[in-house]
Amino acid sequence: MSDLDFNVSYASHRAPMMGRNAVATSQPLAAQAGMRMLQQGGNAVDAAIATAMALTVLEPTGNGIGSDAFAIIWDGKELHGLNASGRSPASWNAERFAGQSTMPEIGWEAVTVPGAVSAWITLAERFATLPLTTLAQPAIEYARDGFPVSPLIAHLWQRGYNKLKSQPGFTECFAPDGHPPRAGELFRNPAQAATLQKIAETNGETFYRGELAEKIVAFAGQHGAALSMADLNNHRADWVDLLSRPFANGSVQELPPNGQGIATLIALGILEQWDIGSYTPDSVPWLHLSIEAMKLALVDLDRYVTDYDHLEFPAELLLSDSYLKQRAQLINPDQAGDFTFGSPQQSGTVYLSTADASGMMVSFIQSNYMGFGSGVVVPGTGISLQNRGCGFSLDPQHPNVVAGSKRPFHTIIPAFALDAAGQPLMSFGVMGGPMQAQGHLQLALRIMQHKQNPQAAIDAPRWRVEQGRAVVVEPGIDRNVLAKLREMGHQITVEDPLQSYNFGGAQAIVRDPQGFYIAATESRKDGQALVF
Repeated sequence: MSDLDFNVSYASHRAPMMGRNAVATSQPLAAQAGMRMLQQGGNAVDAAIATAMALTVLEPTGNGIGSDAFAIIWDGKELHGLNASGRSPASWNAERFAGQSTMPEIGWEAVTVPGAVSAWITLAERFATLPLTTLAQPAIEYARDGFPVSPLIAHLWQRGYNKLKSQPGFTECFAPDGHPPRAGELFRNPAQAATLQKIAETNGETFYRGELAEKIVAFAGQHGAALSMADLNNHRADWVDLLSRPFANGSVQELPPNGQGIATLIALGILEQWDIGSYTPDSVPWLHLSIEAMKLALVDLDRYVTDYDHLEFPAELLLSDSYLKQRAQLINPDQAGDFTFGSPQQSGTVYLSTADASGMMVSFIQSNYMGFGSGVVVPGTGISLQNRGCGFSLDPQHPNVVAGSKRPFHTIIPAFALDAAGQPLMSFGVMGGPMQAQGHLQLALRIMQHKQNPQAAIDAPRWRVEQGRAVVVEPGIDRNVLAKLREMGHQITVEDPLQSYNFGGAQAIVRDPQGFYIAATESRKDGQALVF
């Protein structure tokens, strides 16, 4: 029997779902797409691919065909990490952006090579059991026949339209009637349906080397952008070794840089130095130590993390016991601190999770980055392109400085946890830019350290470290606790519940020792967990 506590709960309308097969993601129709594959005899990877493809249609406010993606897969025996993020155009360099203080956030100058399609193909080739044309079918149907837009997505769509309506191809695709769809309206995207069909029929070749690639590059040329056929031709998704940190009689697994998952591991390692498990969840010392550990992790993340091939030193040095002990000693248990990065050489969206009865589990994330991304949509294709280029630095001394054929710093990260025996404990993820590593920390603390059931852990009020001592919290944390944290020097802001999407959605699937799964998803959002 699971040792998770099902008595603990926070304000929610949901209970965790239990079954031998599970799909959890941010959009109910997308969850149904994944479940269709499992019911047709597919495995967890089949379900993940179908769900991911459907999300590009159903939640264009967070991802699209032109997104990047990352995944962690438990194949029944071992873990595999996949980095399918794209690189910058080969001709990019610092001189191209001379005179600018930061990288562009919108338009073609923010566009890097899209990697999500390569994630679907690479996963399918290695692990899937159903044809790609079958996996794509739900997404194609939603795009061709239409789907009702939910209130939250309609709100985010309007925000995206206000910001991006003048970008090339955006209004034609996402506001064909001159305005974005309103809540409850049926939205169709036949061009995207045709594109998904071509991708499935050609096993992705059309996207990187064929007709769709030619359309992307031709549109780039019309706008003076640098993206070339060679850039698309040379793209590859990479299988990578995971970074790991022991925690709470198990371990947390994250992908290595260029993502921010290492920040979660740094913070967890620091908290173990403080015996975080001895404190009550949501208490003053528990929150104070967690916030301080995260602040220490984030300053290292900001200073050191870049494309794995451009790191100044091995990422593992940031996770060494000696370094984490040194960093933990900087925390004052009674006072909020201001931290700078350390020197380890002397001792840095939509999410889905699937699981099947055979034991296979998938933690998968894909994103355009800022909402609709760059705002650029290739005409007649439904391909909205990400704005990951703005993740680069323009500081020539920074390892993440912009350069050609280089992966930028990434915010999107899937996560996984193993138990003490090295068997899968859970796949989990939190969406929302810089919230993701912080959300991973908070879920790991609650589920692994304090045995909260996954729905309670997801429903619990979250906090978010910003600049300096600034900490934004969700409503629900005891006001006396907040008062004490303020006395300790934390600059606490309670965010309006209507802005709760700034804390990111979350999904988790926990494996029970008896062989079934416990799935949970964000009660603040539209997400859904399905099991059978």
